[in-house]
Amino acid sequence: MIPAYGALAALGVVLALFLAQRTARVVGLDAGQMWNLCVVALFAALVVQRLLLVAANWNELRAHPAWMLGLAMIHHPLLAAVGALAGAGSALVYARGKRMPLRNTMDALAAPLALGMAFEQLGALMAGSEYGTETQMRWAVTYTDPTAARWSGTPLDVALHPVQAYAALAFLTLSIFLIVWLPARRQQGDVAGMGIVGIGFAIFMTELWRDTEGRGVILGGALDGPQIAAILMVLCGGVVLLDRAERRNDEAVHG
Repeated sequence: MIPAYGALAALGVVLALFLAQRTARVVGLDAGQMWNLCVVALFAALVVQRLLLVAANWNELRAHPAWMLGLAMIHHPLLAAVGALAGAGSALVYARGKRMPLRNTMDALAAPLALGMAFEQLGALMAGSEYGTETQMRWAVTYTDPTAARWSGTPLDVALHPVQAYAALAFLTLSIFLIVWLPARRQQGDVAGMGIVGIGFAIFMTELWRDTEGRGVILGGALDGPQIAAILMVLCGGVVLLDRAERRNDEAVHG
Protein backbone atom coordinates (compact mmCIF):
# COMPACT_ATOMS: atom_id res chain seq x y z
CA MET A 1 0.00 0.00 0.00
CA ILE A 2 1.27 3.47 -0.90
CA PRO A 3 1.07 5.85 2.09
CA ALA A 4 -1.38 8.68 1.42
CA TYR A 5 1.00 11.30 2.77
CA GLY A 6 3.83 10.20 0.52
CA ALA A 7 1.57 9.91 -2.54
CA LEU A 8 0.02 13.37 -2.18
CA ALA A 9 3.34 14.99 -1.31
CA ALA A 10 4.86 13.38 -4.40
CA LEU A 11 1.97 14.61 -6.55
CA GLY A 12 2.53 18.11 -5.19
CA VAL A 13 6.21 17.89 -6.06
CA VAL A 14 5.47 16.84 -9.64
CA LEU A 15 2.92 19.62 -10.15
CA ALA A 16 5.27 22.16 -8.57
CA LEU A 17 8.09 21.07 -10.88
CA PHE A 18 5.95 21.54 -13.99
CA LEU A 19 4.65 24.86 -12.71
CA ALA A 20 8.24 26.00 -12.12
CA GLN A 21 8.93 25.42 -15.80
CA ARG A 22 6.16 27.83 -16.70
CA THR A 23 7.08 30.49 -14.16
CA ALA A 24 10.73 30.28 -15.20
CA ARG A 25 9.78 31.15 -18.78
CA VAL A 26 7.59 34.02 -17.58
CA VAL A 27 10.55 35.69 -15.84
CA GLY A 28 12.97 34.88 -18.65
CA LEU A 29 14.93 32.05 -17.02
CA ASP A 30 16.12 28.83 -18.62
CA ALA A 31 13.50 26.18 -17.86
CA GLY A 32 16.11 23.40 -17.89
CA GLN A 33 18.20 25.11 -15.24
CA MET A 34 15.10 25.71 -13.14
CA TRP A 35 14.20 22.01 -13.36
CA ASN A 36 17.70 21.01 -12.27
CA LEU A 37 17.66 23.50 -9.39
CA CYS A 38 14.34 22.13 -8.11
CA VAL A 39 15.53 18.52 -8.36
CA VAL A 40 18.75 19.32 -6.49
CA ALA A 41 16.82 21.14 -3.73
CA LEU A 42 14.24 18.36 -3.39
CA PHE A 43 16.87 15.64 -3.27
CA ALA A 44 18.83 17.48 -0.57
CA ALA A 45 15.69 18.10 1.50
CA LEU A 46 14.50 14.48 1.28
CA VAL A 47 17.88 12.98 2.09
CA VAL A 48 18.41 15.21 5.12
CA GLN A 49 14.87 14.58 6.39
CA ARG A 50 15.10 10.79 6.05
CA LEU A 51 18.53 10.65 7.68
CA LEU A 52 17.22 12.69 10.60
CA LEU A 53 14.21 10.39 10.95
CA VAL A 54 16.34 7.27 10.91
CA ALA A 55 18.76 8.74 13.46
CA ALA A 56 15.93 9.82 15.78
CA ASN A 57 14.16 6.45 15.59
CA TRP A 58 17.16 4.15 15.19
CA ASN A 59 16.38 1.79 18.06
CA GLU A 60 12.77 1.27 16.97
CA LEU A 61 13.71 0.84 13.31
CA ARG A 62 16.46 -1.63 14.15
CA ALA A 63 13.96 -3.70 16.13
CA HIS A 64 11.27 -3.38 13.43
CA PRO A 65 12.97 -2.92 10.01
CA ALA A 66 9.61 -3.07 8.22
CA TRP A 67 8.72 0.25 9.83
CA MET A 68 11.17 1.88 7.41
CA LEU A 69 8.35 1.67 4.87
CA GLY A 70 6.24 3.94 7.05
CA LEU A 71 8.74 6.80 7.07
CA ALA A 72 7.09 8.26 3.95
CA MET A 73 4.01 9.27 5.95
CA ILE A 74 5.78 11.04 8.82
CA HIS A 75 5.63 14.80 9.03
CA HIS A 76 6.89 17.03 11.81
CA PRO A 77 7.65 20.78 11.99
CA LEU A 78 11.29 20.09 12.82
CA LEU A 79 11.62 17.84 9.77
CA ALA A 80 9.99 20.50 7.60
CA ALA A 81 12.35 23.18 8.91
CA VAL A 82 15.49 21.09 8.46
CA GLY A 83 14.40 19.97 5.00
CA ALA A 84 13.57 23.54 3.98
CA LEU A 85 16.99 24.76 5.10
CA ALA A 86 18.76 21.95 3.26
CA GLY A 87 16.72 22.53 0.11
CA ALA A 88 17.14 26.30 0.17
CA GLY A 89 20.88 26.02 0.77
CA SER A 90 21.31 23.56 -2.09
CA ALA A 91 19.20 25.72 -4.41
CA LEU A 92 21.27 28.79 -3.55
CA VAL A 93 24.53 26.96 -4.25
CA TYR A 94 23.20 25.70 -7.59
CA ALA A 95 21.84 29.12 -8.59
CA ARG A 96 25.12 30.80 -7.74
CA GLY A 97 27.07 28.15 -9.61
CA LYS A 98 24.94 28.61 -12.74
CA ARG A 99 24.84 32.40 -12.29
CA MET A 100 21.05 32.48 -12.21
CA PRO A 101 19.61 35.88 -11.17
CA LEU A 102 18.71 35.35 -7.52
CA ARG A 103 15.61 37.55 -7.28
CA ASN A 104 14.24 36.34 -10.62
CA THR A 105 14.78 32.76 -9.51
CA MET A 106 13.02 33.39 -6.21
CA ASP A 107 10.06 34.97 -8.04
CA ALA A 108 9.74 31.92 -10.28
CA LEU A 109 9.85 29.54 -7.30
CA ALA A 110 7.30 31.33 -5.11
CA ALA A 111 4.09 29.97 -6.66
CA PRO A 112 5.38 26.39 -7.15
CA LEU A 113 6.53 26.30 -3.52
CA ALA A 114 3.09 27.37 -2.28
CA LEU A 115 1.44 24.77 -4.53
CA GLY A 116 3.71 22.01 -3.23
CA MET A 117 2.95 23.00 0.35
CA ALA A 118 -0.79 22.81 -0.37
CA PHE A 119 -0.52 19.18 -1.50
CA GLU A 120 1.82 18.36 1.36
CA GLN A 121 -0.83 19.53 3.80
CA LEU A 122 -3.48 17.43 2.04
CA GLY A 123 -1.18 14.46 2.55
CA ALA A 124 -0.81 15.37 6.23
CA LEU A 125 -4.60 15.48 6.48
CA MET A 126 -4.89 11.95 5.08
CA ALA A 127 -2.11 10.62 7.32
CA GLY A 128 -3.19 12.38 10.52
CA SER A 129 0.05 14.35 10.81
CA GLU A 130 0.01 17.89 12.24
CA TYR A 131 -3.49 17.28 13.55
CA GLY A 132 -5.81 19.97 14.86
CA THR A 133 -7.42 20.68 18.19
CA GLU A 134 -10.67 19.12 19.34
CA THR A 135 -13.85 20.56 17.88
CA GLN A 136 -17.55 19.91 17.49
CA MET A 137 -17.71 21.41 14.00
CA ARG A 138 -19.61 19.40 11.40
CA TRP A 139 -16.54 19.21 9.18
CA ALA A 140 -14.34 17.71 11.90
CA VAL A 141 -12.16 14.68 11.12
CA THR A 142 -11.75 11.62 13.33
CA TYR A 143 -8.74 9.32 13.01
CA THR A 144 -8.89 5.62 13.84
CA ASP A 145 -5.69 4.21 12.32
CA PRO A 146 -3.15 3.15 15.01
CA THR A 147 -0.34 3.99 12.57
CA ALA A 148 -1.21 7.68 12.83
CA ALA A 149 -1.02 7.45 16.61
CA ARG A 150 2.31 5.59 16.44
CA TRP A 151 4.14 7.97 14.13
CA SER A 152 2.43 11.30 14.79
CA GLY A 153 0.84 10.92 18.22
CA THR A 154 -2.55 11.56 16.67
CA PRO A 155 -5.44 11.11 19.12
CA LEU A 156 -7.81 8.38 17.92
CA ASP A 157 -11.61 8.49 17.96
CA VAL A 158 -11.58 12.23 18.74
CA ALA A 159 -13.19 14.90 16.51
CA LEU A 160 -10.47 17.32 15.40
CA HIS A 161 -10.21 20.46 13.32
CA PRO A 162 -9.07 19.54 9.77
CA VAL A 163 -6.46 22.27 10.10
CA GLN A 164 -4.35 20.68 7.38
CA ALA A 165 -7.20 21.41 4.95
CA TYR A 166 -7.31 25.02 6.15
CA ALA A 167 -3.58 25.34 5.43
CA ALA A 168 -3.88 23.60 2.05
CA LEU A 169 -6.60 26.04 0.98
CA ALA A 170 -4.51 29.01 2.12
CA PHE A 171 -1.41 27.83 0.25
CA LEU A 172 -3.39 27.00 -2.89
CA THR A 173 -5.02 30.44 -2.89
CA LEU A 174 -1.61 32.06 -2.41
CA SER A 175 -0.15 30.04 -5.28
CA ILE A 176 -2.91 31.12 -7.66
CA PHE A 177 -2.48 34.76 -6.62
CA LEU A 178 1.28 34.62 -7.23
CA ILE A 179 0.82 32.97 -10.63
CA VAL A 180 -1.56 35.71 -11.74
CA TRP A 181 0.64 38.49 -10.34
CA LEU A 182 3.97 37.21 -11.70
CA PRO A 183 3.65 38.64 -15.26
CA ALA A 184 2.55 42.00 -13.83
CA ARG A 185 5.28 42.38 -11.19
CA ARG A 186 7.02 45.76 -11.18
CA GLN A 187 10.41 44.70 -9.82
CA GLN A 188 12.36 41.48 -9.43
CA GLY A 189 11.83 40.06 -5.96
CA ASP A 190 8.33 41.47 -5.42
CA VAL A 191 6.59 38.12 -5.99
CA ALA A 192 9.10 36.29 -3.80
CA GLY A 193 8.66 38.82 -1.01
CA MET A 194 4.88 38.55 -1.12
CA GLY A 195 5.14 34.76 -1.27
CA ILE A 196 7.29 34.65 1.86
CA VAL A 197 4.91 36.98 3.69
CA GLY A 198 1.88 34.96 2.56
CA ILE A 199 3.33 31.61 3.58
CA GLY A 200 4.38 33.00 6.96
CA PHE A 201 0.94 34.50 7.56
CA ALA A 202 -0.81 31.25 6.59
CA ILE A 203 1.40 29.21 8.92
CA PHE A 204 0.87 31.60 11.83
CA MET A 205 -2.92 31.67 11.46
CA THR A 206 -3.44 27.93 10.95
CA GLU A 207 -1.30 27.15 14.00
CA LEU A 208 -4.17 28.59 16.04
CA TRP A 209 -6.14 25.40 15.27
CA ARG A 210 -3.29 22.91 15.58
CA ASP A 211 -2.58 20.82 18.63
CA THR A 212 0.65 22.12 20.19
CA GLU A 213 1.94 18.67 21.19
CA GLY A 214 5.57 18.42 20.10
CA ARG A 215 5.56 21.86 18.47
CA GLY A 216 7.63 23.76 21.03
CA VAL A 217 5.37 25.82 23.28
CA ILE A 218 6.85 29.30 23.85
CA LEU A 219 5.93 32.19 26.16
CA GLY A 220 3.70 30.08 28.33
CA GLY A 221 1.72 28.75 25.40
CA ALA A 222 1.14 32.10 23.67
CA LEU A 223 3.17 30.92 20.66
CA ASP A 224 4.65 27.71 19.33
CA GLY A 225 7.76 26.96 17.29
CA PRO A 226 6.15 27.19 13.82
CA GLN A 227 4.57 30.53 14.74
CA ILE A 228 7.97 31.95 15.67
CA ALA A 229 9.29 30.74 12.31
CA ALA A 230 6.24 32.28 10.63
CA ILE A 231 6.90 35.66 12.23
CA LEU A 232 10.49 35.53 10.99
CA MET A 233 9.25 34.67 7.50
CA VAL A 234 6.86 37.63 7.46
CA LEU A 235 9.68 39.93 8.60
CA CYS A 236 12.05 38.56 5.94
CA GLY A 237 9.42 38.92 3.24
CA GLY A 238 8.71 42.45 4.41
CA VAL A 239 12.42 43.29 4.13
CA VAL A 240 12.45 42.00 0.55
CA LEU A 241 9.40 44.09 -0.35
CA LEU A 242 10.77 47.13 1.47
CA ASP A 243 14.04 46.83 -0.42
CA ARG A 244 12.13 46.76 -3.70
CA ALA A 245 10.04 49.78 -2.69
CA GLU A 246 13.14 51.76 -1.73
CA ARG A 247 14.80 50.95 -5.05
CA ARG A 248 11.73 52.14 -6.97
CA ASN A 249 11.66 55.38 -4.99
CA ASP A 250 15.35 55.97 -5.64
CA GLU A 251 14.88 55.33 -9.35
CA ALA A 252 11.93 57.73 -9.45
CA VAL A 253 13.92 60.46 -7.68
CA HIS A 254 17.09 60.09 -9.72
CA GLY A 255 15.38 59.18 -12.96
